[in-house]
Amino acid sequence: MPIEGGIIVIGWEHEFISANMEKLTFICPLDRLSDPGSYGFSLEADENSLEGFVVRRDGECFAYRNSCPHTGSPLDWVDHQFLDIEGALIQCAVHDARFLIDSGLCVSGPCQGKSLQSVVIRVQDDNVYLLGEA
Repeated sequence: MPIEGGIIVIGWEHEFISANMEKLTFICPLDRLSDPGSYGFSLEADENSLEGFVVRRDGECFAYRNSCPHTGSPLDWVDHQFLDIEGALIQCAVHDARFLIDSGLCVSGPCQGKSLQSVVIRVQDDNVYLLGEA
């Protein structure tokens, strides 16, 4: 198997097993995310799929499923736009709910007190990866 930067390539070009045997699936290059900024993604593996997004703020990255806890609808109405105009909160385009970037907790709107479902990611070698299965 070819080895690239400490990662063993095992299948299609975006799926890897790390040196400590964790499955990593490529989401995007880190420089695709402004700071603050967001990036939506869709991953499929076998019969599983994941619609999600990554947010970068103050050098840290956070990821969530692209599903509002109020209605289940996607949060974005424009591709890759998940943040409010100030870049301070995640905003649902359907009913204007606002969520904390670092926890996904809804702080205003009809789902106040509920949270977005987090997705485990890893930033490695200037790329963002899903850790585990889609």
